[in-house]
Amino acid sequence: MVNRMQFYIDGAWVDPAVKKSTAVINPATEEAMYEVALGSKADVDKAVAAAKRAFATFSQTSREERVALFSKIIEIYKGRLKEIGAAVSDEMGAPLPMAEKLQAGAGLGHLMTTLDVLKNYHFEEPVGTAMVLREPIGVVGMITPWNWPLNQIACKVAPALAAGCTMILKPSEFTPTSALIFAEILHEAGVPKGVFNLVNGLGPEVGAAMSEHPDIDMISFTGSTRAGIDVAKRAAPTVKRVSQELGGKSPNVILEGADLTKAVTGGVMHMFNNSGQSCNAPSRMIVPASKMKEVAAIAKAVADKTKAGDPRAEGTTIGPVVNRGQWDKIQGLIKKGIDEGATLVAGARPARRRQQGLLCPPDHLRRRHP
Repeated sequence: MVNRMQFYIDGAWVDPAVKKSTAVINPATEEAMYEVALGSKADVDKAVAAAKRAFATFSQTSREERVALFSKIIEIYKGRLKEIGAAVSDEMGAPLPMAEKLQAGAGLGHLMTTLDVLKNYHFEEPVGTAMVLREPIGVVGMITPWNWPLNQIACKVAPALAAGCTMILKPSEFTPTSALIFAEILHEAGVPKGVFNLVNGLGPEVGAAMSEHPDIDMISFTGSTRAGIDVAKRAAPTVKRVSQELGGKSPNVILEGADLTKAVTGGVMHMFNNSGQSCNAPSRMIVPASKMKEVAAIAKAVADKTKAGDPRAEGTTIGPVVNRGQWDKIQGLIKKGIDEGATLVAGARPARRRQQGLLCPPDHLRRRHP
């Protein structure tokens, strides 16, 4: 059973410094599934101290030792793929088959790719008359989002482990379970104590404490631009390295000579994947004005064939969005588009009220008047 009321610090499951928790909501039912502990600055301090101690020895491990560690992690991860997929589906709404294959599978892919790179990576490389030595930076703070939980966790943790860094992870409070399973996997694989630490919590508390901490050498953040600005400001006084992947609006440009059926169908299906909750979702389709009617018809046909519903139900292709706040934001964007002159070509207009239950937005394809 996944332990949601403790944190993983210094190789052990420990109680929070202050008892505080929040409910994790299933977006398909809007009901609380369980509580998860929320951390504080005191918990971050404890985790950072453990990571700093562990860095002294883990940074000196050999390539061969890390390769063996990765092989064990991958072996154990494979045995928990379905469990990870189910947790992601329940907590952020991705259809279960997609969550198992792509959400959980993405984490495995990062681990396997990093292992392949590590086997032949040049930590020392001659460049002219100089020798370039690549060393682990130190203690890394990691803040990850809810939309692709294990993908974002693994793409940060795997390179850090391979380089010999130690780390503190703060996953999203909306999707904590897959991160906790990941901690169990690393523990079972024999990752040395203090190398990987996990503290659940809120951005303004745990995330802020990590960004400001003088003993964290690098902060890696994926999330909104608003939060990213705050992370950068808090990190500046300690001159730590900051790596960020922030929000955006991805354009899908379709040119005059394109196969419209193929391009528009693929673009709309990609947008609907993961309920549109992906950083690479092509949320703007830019097409020649003369092709607008044809494009709208193709897009409408795709939307009409899309089945929105319970992520665990057979045949569901688009599940609910992650929470009420996201649902309300989407409704507001649809309304704003219509108010600014767009035409809704599929689905219902934004509802004034929403019944309790599935947080599925109406299909919100729209086209602008020429």
